[in-house]
Amino acid sequence: MIPGSLFGLLPLLLGIFGVQPEPVGTVVTRLVVQDEIILRVPLQSRSAPSMAWVESKKAKCIPIGAIRHALMSGPAQLDFILADNSRVRAHLDNDCPALDFYTGFYLQPEDDRLCAGRDAIQSRMGGSCSVQSLARLVPKLKR
Repeated sequence: MIPGSLFGLLPLLLGIFGVQPEPVGTVVTRLVVQDEIILRVPLQSRSAPSMAWVESKKAKCIPIGAIRHALMSGPAQLDFILADNSRVRAHLDNDCPALDFYTGFYLQPEDDRLCAGRDAIQSRMGGSCSVQSLARLVPKLKR
């Protein structure tokens, strides 16, 4: 083998060993297709809640860069867990398909924000639910 060809393979070898993939479905994945941003948001499984989350004030929009995970909190409600561990509840259409049967969903916002009354959530099977309203959540200990 020619010594110069080894240097040509060096970037390939460094790329293989330098980047280790994360487990699938643990982070929000961002994909850009023809100038459109599509985010895949994983759903967390529900655990036995030791505290209740109560809606405090309405929010118009939330930054999509802050979204880390989501939970189904009701048949037409989705809780977003943000980077600072705060939560925002999205109220969806009443005729929304069951998003909780899948491991995640897709967001396709118009800009870097998810806004109520404007954006929709797409299930992995192709169904779509519009976000009717957003509300910030505060924790409340259960008795």
